[in-house]
Amino acid sequence: MYFVIHSANIEGGLRERKRAATRAAITASARSMTAERGLNGYTVEEVCERASISRRTFFNYFPSKEDAIVGHVDDDFPEEIVSRFVAGGAGSPAGTISGSLLSDLVQLSLDLSERMSSSEEETRQLIGVIQKEPQLMLRIIGASEEREAEFARMLGAREGVPDDHPVVRMAVTLLGTVARRTSAAYFSAGNTRPYRDMLLENVEAARALFSLPLNLPSKPAEGPQ
Repeated sequence: MYFVIHSANIEGGLRERKRAATRAAITASARSMTAERGLNGYTVEEVCERASISRRTFFNYFPSKEDAIVGHVDDDFPEEIVSRFVAGGAGSPAGTISGSLLSDLVQLSLDLSERMSSSEEETRQLIGVIQKEPQLMLRIIGASEEREAEFARMLGAREGVPDDHPVVRMAVTLLGTVARRTSAAYFSAGNTRPYRDMLLENVEAARALFSLPLNLPSKPAEGPQ
């Protein structure tokens, strides 16, 4: 029985890696052709030819060229990285925030940044696509919201709390802001600093800010009833 389950897991893992590779090939082709010709300068069939897939396969993965350019949310959160992050909260009682959450969030950001570095040219290509087709920014903003929702689900699963738990919401907001600020600086013209160093610098700045003394204003007195 163990062998059957183990074999199924291997088969499932190989299938998902193949699917991820196909998605990546479609996205890379769509981005490249958009950067070269603009969104209306090529057809889905030409994307398929460049990615060595059929038209049917394209639409099995993406409903439109615009969606192919943005990419798939699952490819932003590789299974092995997510599994390692979620497992980090296993020793904490469900419903409580684990003491290692912040450290593990920083490590998660670093793990994801290493993956980003391996496809840095694709990221720069996406920036070029946005500059050429600024109307795609609304689609990208929508995709970012979808990714934030997925991140919240991941955090909630790890900590055993609802997706809308205040700490989960704040973690998604803060880490998202740090990542966006770091990426903007990293991909700016003339930058020579490593992404990792810039990310850790911004994380440390946020930590220093929230470690400062805080005197909350007193609650206003209630008026006459």
